[in-house]
Amino acid sequence: MSKLILTLDGAVIREYPIEKDSLSIGRKHGNDIQLNDLTVSGRHALIISMGKHIYVDDLGSTNGTLMNGARVTKTLIKHGDVIQTGNYQFTFYDDTETEYEPTMFIQAEIEETQLINIKNKADSTTVKGEPLAGVKIINGPLANKTLELRKPFNTIGFNGIKTAMISRATDHYTISALKSYKLRRTSDAPMLNGKVISTESIRLKEKDIIELAGTKMEFFYLH
Repeated sequence: MSKLILTLDGAVIREYPIEKDSLSIGRKHGNDIQLNDLTVSGRHALIISMGKHIYVDDLGSTNGTLMNGARVTKTLIKHGDVIQTGNYQFTFYDDTETEYEPTMFIQAEIEETQLINIKNKADSTTVKGEPLAGVKIINGPLANKTLELRKPFNTIGFNGIKTAMISRATDHYTISALKSYKLRRTSDAPMLNGKVISTESIRLKEKDIIELAGTKMEFFYLH
């Protein structure tokens, strides 16, 4: 599913799934995404779906619409592009374009470069003031393997099927399910602390247990 992840000053505020032909962004009431910001025009921009492609279209806004730092009018957007309207930023996420880190597939081979060395965790290249977390697999053939969650979006799954995404904000992580029509069993759906998760983001806490098709992993922060 494609969606926009709204952030302000690096903090994730809300996620907007792109489920219709257009989403309007602006300061006035009646917009699909209303931003209370004087640097945002009343009708600022549109997100337009045309077949398999999605575009951002500036509506003649006073301060313009930026994509990856450059002012744009009507432009195709791709996974990972950052759209800025006023002080707000939208990161475009498209799970059909996302490639997994091989290490994030349960029952796949793990590259040693992706493992966290617990003994030397202080040497991590974490940005100062920004938490870094990981997950430790606690059962199955990969038990005790530990994986970093360094990227803004960390997708996880099994047998080549994407099932969930862990997002990294400035001071926390969230998890949400990715819609998949390839799951053969209901029990294959991703779970958090024994409950099936939805596409709505849930904030992760230390020692939360994530489960994928019977494989369990514990979420933790590197201190």
